[in-house]
Amino acid sequence: MSDFVIVAEHLSKVFEPGILRKKVTAVTDVSFEVRHREIFGFLGPNGAGKTTTLKMLMGLIFPSSGQAKIFDRPVSDVAAKRRIGFLPENPYFYDYLSGMELLDFMGRLFGLDRHERKKRAYKLLDRVGLGCAGDRALRKYSKGMLQRIGIAQALINDPELVVLDEPMSGLDPIGRREIRDLIFDLRKDGKTVFFSTHILSDVELLCDRVAMVVGGRLRDAGPLDQLLSPRLLHTEVVIDIDGEKKILHLSPAEDVNQKLAEVLASKQRIVSVTPRRESLEDLFVREVKSGDVGGGAEHHLGDPK
Repeated sequence: MSDFVIVAEHLSKVFEPGILRKKVTAVTDVSFEVRHREIFGFLGPNGAGKTTTLKMLMGLIFPSSGQAKIFDRPVSDVAAKRRIGFLPENPYFYDYLSGMELLDFMGRLFGLDRHERKKRAYKLLDRVGLGCAGDRALRKYSKGMLQRIGIAQALINDPELVVLDEPMSGLDPIGRREIRDLIFDLRKDGKTVFFSTHILSDVELLCDRVAMVVGGRLRDAGPLDQLLSPRLLHTEVVIDIDGEKKILHLSPAEDVNQKLAEVLASKQRIVSVTPRRESLEDLFVREVKSGDVGGGAEHHLGDPK
């Protein structure tokens, strides 16, 4: 048995809309692996190719080149699909159904008997915070509620792999916190979670490993702490001058101790001293702004680029 739940090898996708229109290259030579029982974040700005990659992994569109495997099987394998729960970026549900009816319908697709469908549906409605809205028609759900029911339907088959495309979309801060807790619980239950997002705070809080895609090409992949540079960017010193706070940014070349001594000698109060190293936001902005997206191949920290 492989150590990997998902293996993507040199995936590329070129859309060819017609003779009179230009070809559009959405994804180029993307390779990465997702391990068992980890939370893997697929990170990138809007339009970077995240959704296209997920659609290829789920077998919804065919790659122009390259291949992918789920549970060591081709993505088209029906037995492998039964072990997956999927939430697309913009799901469409029959809005005349209630939340309970939607989950019952999804349960039928997986061959669950009536008793098991009902039991799982009630449990999942409570789990995503819709326990009081299960009998309400989906047309009366808010965007955040639709996102919650979408996550619930992705779990109706008790999947081993949960794939979520922008799962925090439309959620308020409380809802995002609840879904983050749910993702942590899924890992505790032995599940593998693969999700795409452009919300950096979710990645920092949730992920064991990440991959970053920019312009359809994979730029970085690996544990987050290895991707971020450990070098000191600057030291932030906050001082209080007659009740007003002032922030000093000291470069790595400056003597922090000498500066603090000067501040104390001038009778000013030091509020805080914070070394600033590269954050995920710094890495994200640097990669997005970089004009060099050539090569298209993943590099892992410690491996030759």
